[in-house]
Amino acid sequence: MPLTRARIGVLMGGQSSEREISLRTGQAVHRALLRRGYDAVPIDVGPSLYKDLQEQKIELAFLALHGPGGEDGAIQGFLETIGIPYTGCGVLASAMGMDKVTAKALLAHHGVSVPPGTVVKRGESTPSGRVLRSAGLTWPVVVKPASQGSTIGVSIVRRPSQWKDALALAHRYDRQALVEAYIPGHEVTVSLLDEGEGKLSVLPAVEIVAPSGFYDYAAKYQKGKTRYLCPAPLSANVTRRLREMAVKTYEVFGCEGAVRVDFRVTPRGRPYVLEINTIPGMTETSLLPMAAAQAGIDYDALTERILESALRRAAHRRVGTG
Repeated sequence: MPLTRARIGVLMGGQSSEREISLRTGQAVHRALLRRGYDAVPIDVGPSLYKDLQEQKIELAFLALHGPGGEDGAIQGFLETIGIPYTGCGVLASAMGMDKVTAKALLAHHGVSVPPGTVVKRGESTPSGRVLRSAGLTWPVVVKPASQGSTIGVSIVRRPSQWKDALALAHRYDRQALVEAYIPGHEVTVSLLDEGEGKLSVLPAVEIVAPSGFYDYAAKYQKGKTRYLCPAPLSANVTRRLREMAVKTYEVFGCEGAVRVDFRVTPRGRPYVLEINTIPGMTETSLLPMAAAQAGIDYDALTERILESALRRAAHRRVGTG
């Protein structure tokens, strides 16, 4: 029995560099909602979005958008303004989570370990030696745009000759490039699911073993490129620490719905938070559905649980206007 008879718009696509992945996520979510008996329609987000929502008589929005414009608070603010409840995090959590510079500063302030680093703005004079010395960094470093996902615009820089190209690539996507220490070790991610009434489920950790050692765009989205170990083969102590840090990250940002926290874990077992994903991918190779399946939650049930965050938001709105 569906949890709501409201018409659901699955918002996907958009204009960011992650459009293709968003369409894949949205199409998979739409199919799942239909299988569960919901009145759901796909909506490719563009300039006519307001008209599309009105014509389709959308009452709830399931956000399947990634990257700028979809994951950064912009669409959330738009939906707040026109009174349509939506899945996942609110405006502030989305905006802070998407901006890696802000996210890192917030987490560090709350005692969550993040890689040391600095910011290089577009147009600044930036000799590599001076930048690294001022931030206490040594080669290799990771250079990435402040506000992108899916490893777009990210480079591992191992020598000065690669520096200029890495900065240029990052600055193509954002005026701020984040330069961080490269953390050797394991790539691990932990997904969390808001169950309502203050209950938070922490799903099994996933270790990502990319063929080149770098979990880039191709490794993420091409089947067979990468091995995934779920649950991650880590010690009980490291697993507990990851879960604690993921929960703290979720709470610091004030998240709702489903969120994924990405880590690097050193060979000696020390975790560092790399970033928080406030609209995790839901494609056939995505990490959130993989972790949920390990916890006994199939794809359709996961989609429905995420939908519940929009229903809670709708209920809060009714209480607020009552």
